[in-house]
Amino acid sequence: MLSRIAESLYWIGRYVERAEDTARILDVHLHRMLQDPWTDEEQACRSLLAVMGLPIGEHESASLPGVVERLGLDLTSTSSVLGALAAARENARGARETVSAEMWECLNTTWLGLAGSRRRIEEGGVHQFFTWVRERCSVLAGLADATMSRDEGWLFLVLGRSVERVDMTARLLSTHTRAGGSIPNWLTLLRSCGAWETYLRTYRGSLSDRHAAEFLLLDRLFPRSILAALVTAESCLAELEPVAGTTRTGRVGMGTDAQRILGRARTDLAYRSPDELLADLGPVLSGLERTCSQVNDAVSARYFRQTAAVHWQAGAVA
Repeated sequence: MLSRIAESLYWIGRYVERAEDTARILDVHLHRMLQDPWTDEEQACRSLLAVMGLPIGEHESASLPGVVERLGLDLTSTSSVLGALAAARENARGARETVSAEMWECLNTTWLGLAGSRRRIEEGGVHQFFTWVRERCSVLAGLADATMSRDEGWLFLVLGRSVERVDMTARLLSTHTRAGGSIPNWLTLLRSCGAWETYLRTYRGSLSDRHAAEFLLLDRLFPRSILAALVTAESCLAELEPVAGTTRTGRVGMGTDAQRILGRARTDLAYRSPDELLADLGPVLSGLERTCSQVNDAVSARYFRQTAAVHWQAGAVA
């Protein structure tokens, strides 16, 4: 597969997942502030922007409309919902020969619908807008599952989705820890991940800090848990590499830097007890965010085209 196409599919997976998860995080944040009218809006907004990697200056003001603007409606930033969806559509436009017609139509229709985002928020509120975003992202994920062959293109798409899911779920949990997590906050967090009903079936209705953290971090069967996403990303990388043992490098450790980084993170998470994770949740989540950044760099260096800068020389002739 051409590295250009592989990179486009990888980033489609990342951007669509980023749009959906950013919508979920904003929805949780707004719900939390509505539930607790004594929340310091300025501090809560600063904290959220910092978690999402968009801190503001000490002398700048932070407000709820400003957060919705930067994380929801800023088309110039791929960190926002609209910016990520627009970037996903642009990558799909460059890989039309690989994505299915249904996937392209879904992304293009979503992109065309972004023009009415502000009007949709004014008429129905931000919750309705975020629900629309989640539904559109889910439709695309379903179409990808139904219409793509399980070849290298599929593996890069799922790899990008899984890496982004680890990063964004860690950020979602970070908003909880910074807000001084409590049982009501865990309930809101589980609902935002679409995990509430599955959680109730798994733990027979018992809601506790330990169980909620265990479910979102370590559950192997729930696809939005961090451990499940790490395992999926590892599986994609393993299939993208030659079969172990057919090459000399296959005999020693893991074949690529990305596999080593993911393997260390997955092992460190899987072999910690839930109580230990809960006691050390902040550093664990920060470490997972760094892991995703390192994996992205490693995947880019190995699979995607690296274009060096062109140095012009005076007097050079063609």
